Amino acid sequence: MATSAVIDAGRPALPLGCTFAPEDWYVLARQWYPIALAHEVGKKPIGTRLLDQPLVIYQLGDEVVIATDVCPHRGVPLSLGTQHDDGIVCPYHGLRFGSSGRCIHVPAHPVRDIPARLHLRTYPSIERYGLIWTCLDPESDVPHQRAIPDMPHWDEAEFQQIVCPWIDIQGFAGRQLEGFLDVAHFAFVHHETFADPGNAEVPSYTTKRTQYGFEAEYWSTVSNYPIATPQRDVPGFNWLRHFRCHLPFTATLEIHFPGKDRLVIMNAASPVSARLTRLFAPIARNFDTDLPVQDVYDFNRRVFEEDKAIVEAQMPEWLPLDPTDEAHIPADMSSMTYRRGLKALGLKQFFRY
Repeated sequence: MATSAVIDAGRPALPLGCTFAPEDWYVLARQWYPIALAHEVGKKPIGTRLLDQPLVIYQLGDEVVIATDVCPHRGVPLSLGTQHDDGIVCPYHGLRFGSSGRCIHVPAHPVRDIPARLHLRTYPSIERYGLIWTCLDPESDVPHQRAIPDMPHWDEAEFQQIVCPWIDIQGFAGRQLEGFLDVAHFAFVHHETFADPGNAEVPSYTTKRTQYGFEAEYWSTVSNYPIATPQRDVPGFNWLRHFRCHLPFTATLEIHFPGKDRLVIMNAASPVSARLTRLFAPIARNFDTDLPVQDVYDFNRRVFEEDKAIVEAQMPEWLPLDPTDEAHIPADMSSMTYRRGLKALGLKQFFRY
């Protein structure tokens, strides 16, 4: 059932129909998330959602505007409108919105002053790693929660930058991100893409807390070359997978291939709602840079789809933060550190019931 907007002590209003527990929503709203690929923005308004909040994205010159996707006049989504050189136009009554979300033209009253209530509520916009990032509560006084996650090697000249198409997952962002951090599922979930079903043992590893989350260096003999590639077998080689988790829903994985070859993939799980996650995955690598980028898209899509099937089937839908709610094994070191980190942020039950 749709909920009423709530405003408490100057905090932003909960979106109508919010699927998150209110107090968890306010914690999550202080974080930065990607909401679009940068190359998607510019030709027409883009409609999306973040934490159940409808958003519209449009571009004016070098400015990318992110605003609430509701015309303040009669509530029509502006993403259904059109984009022009000076702004976007509402499809219902033609109101035009320009820089910083300001209403600049009301066709029914072209010479009258435009009241402030017709201006759009806007949110900050930052382009990084080929993605457009925003935050719904940028006035938060918790500085470390404002940061956009770092991605190793992205800006280094010898590394190729690849921005994969996003993928939607009918599941909770916390479940998806925890799966990305999990090192015990390779042999069972990814045996058709890169893992070895006969190599399921998880060597011991540890985690280290950082300012924004934690890191884990995991050494194993599990190859990361796609199955059936000539270079797949590297006798005696131990693969290093260096995870860096940035709470709440972003992590990077740096894979050390033989020699100096490195591949970094960012897993940025953007919570469209409590039950829908849009996964963004920029990649940086310093090898095979002459191969078709479509091959990278296709291979990583297969890996994402393997994880997607698991996440969409997990029960309960949310991520239990009470350690007694699920059983655990030593290989779950990263998962347990991740859950403790979410709890330390002040998160509790996630879903609204």
